[in-house]
Amino acid sequence: KNHKCVKWDDYEFTKEELQELDELCHGNWIEIQRLYEYIDELQELLKENNISYPYFF
Repeated sequence: KNHKCVKWDDYEFTKEELQELDELCHGNWIEIQRLYEYIDELQELLKENNISYPYFF
């Protein structure tokens, strides 16, 4: 009655960690998308001004 199941504790701990990781990954993906948009804008400015640039990806 007063004993906690070790497997249940592991499950709850893992679930909380996965939720935190999901939030971090989501935040990272938003930042990556913002950076890609920024790169696109910079490339467009360079093209408009006939400035060559290295293409890495």
